[in-house]
Amino acid sequence: MKKFTFDIRTNARSEMVNITEKVRQAVRESGVTEGTCTVFVPHTTAGVTINENADPDVVRDILTELDRIVPWEDGYRHYEGNSAAHIKSSMMGSAQQIIIEDGKLVLGTWQGIYFCEFDGPRNRKFFVKISGD
Repeated sequence: MKKFTFDIRTNARSEMVNITEKVRQAVRESGVTEGTCTVFVPHTTAGVTINENADPDVVRDILTELDRIVPWEDGYRHYEGNSAAHIKSSMMGSAQQIIIEDGKLVLGTWQGIYFCEFDGPRNRKFFVKISGD
């Protein structure tokens, strides 16, 4: 097993950062040809998802709809004032697992891996753990 740590700087309160190439880099460096890759975000106000990476309007639509479903202010009781970020993080989840075949991530033609920030801007990190062979 190989573990990689990546630092990431987000620039907005809500943002989806395409991290696909960083994850591919970790897979290449691991030398694993057959296995699985887990991407984990160790934050309670950020998450990770896999979705379309060809049309940037998809990311904008996701963020817009999340803001509509979970508005920043809605009478939440959490004293830090970032309950919406906690809820969105739970909706997206903190981990994704991707199959590795022939030394490459098995992603659909239009799929990308996104770090989802909901309480930025911040300095964050995510982990990639690769198992196989």
